[in-house]
Amino acid sequence: MLKQDLLSLIEQKRAELIQVACTNGLSSSIAIRHSQELDQLLNQYNNDFLKKIPTHS
Repeated sequence: MLKQDLLSLIEQKRAELIQVACTNGLSSSIAIRHSQELDQLLNQYNNDFLKKIPTHS
């Protein structure tokens, strides 16, 4: 997936989450589901496009 496409999906999901949370409450099951979907998109972005920082053992 292209970086810009993924960023667009993230922004769309964020807007949906805000709308759902305002309507149904932040702890509603639908808001939690949207939050989890947003988390998955953010994790995908981090894994695909952010530089890996080496860890020292």
